[in-house]
Amino acid sequence: MKSLIAAIALAISGIAPPTFAQVYPSHPITIVVPFAAGGPTDVIARTMAQHMRASLGQSVIVENVTGANGNIGVGKVARAAPDGYTISIGHWSTHVVNGAVYPLPYDLLKDFEPVSLIATNSYLIVAKNAVPAGDLKSFIAWLKANPNKASEGTAGAGSPQHVSGVFFQNATGTRFQFVPYRGAAPAMQDLMAGEIDMIIDDPTSSLPQVRAGRIKAFAVTAKSRLAAAPDIPSVDEAGLPGFYFSRWHALWVPRGTPKEVISTLNAAVVGALADPTVRSRLADLGQEIFPREQQTPAVLGAYHKAEIEKWWPIIKAAGIKVE
Repeated sequence: MKSLIAAIALAISGIAPPTFAQVYPSHPITIVVPFAAGGPTDVIARTMAQHMRASLGQSVIVENVTGANGNIGVGKVARAAPDGYTISIGHWSTHVVNGAVYPLPYDLLKDFEPVSLIATNSYLIVAKNAVPAGDLKSFIAWLKANPNKASEGTAGAGSPQHVSGVFFQNATGTRFQFVPYRGAAPAMQDLMAGEIDMIIDDPTSSLPQVRAGRIKAFAVTAKSRLAAAPDIPSVDEAGLPGFYFSRWHALWVPRGTPKEVISTLNAAVVGALADPTVRSRLADLGQEIFPREQQTPAVLGAYHKAEIEKWWPIIKAAGIKVE
């Protein structure tokens, strides 16, 4: 009776009882994908959203906000209310590289709160069949013997192919020309045609061509081999230890979002990543889900910071800029 009277008194005074206030989530949540529908980031977001809505008890809507290589969509989340209803999904390019190649109106570390890492995919070092090398060591030797004569195709300035190519040059002491394309697909077409010599490329596009015998693969840019291609050695095995490069996906919310809200979202992400259907769908996309112990806000925060500290000096030293 006393609690009922107290609730009535609070209602009359216009103050909601604290137990009924700030219930989260109480309406639909939006995941902002900073790219067009149908791409890898969009598919990952929709796969996650479908499972997360069940555990959150609310609709999880995917909104595609395109432009400026992801900066418009990420910026929208940076300006959103810190209430847990607007989430940013992004990856290595949007939340690391773009901060070094664009003058952004937001801070990639200070203006966001980490929620969780999702998944990652390593790349393949591939070359045209006519390259006279049978493994990574002999390929590096060939590049050193022919400075500035070989060429790598990229998807443009600041793209994964470009940045990883600079990283490769630094790690091996080689020099070659970068040939920018309007995307990775036309670069791959020219590699198969023998117009360029190499690409450090996403396995989803390069692995089918390797299997078809149209190009050759030298190594996976990771500590371990790909489950989908167990015959291709890791860079450690191939003679270039520590040459690790991957494009990872994660979720963030605006700075100032309450910790309990972040915990609720994180639990929904962890639940989704444990679901067999989600795991199978991400595997089909060539994604490797981060281990459970790495699916925490703290780990994402530290990982994100470490990636910026690793890649920004490389990008800036190479003078990579996008106007």
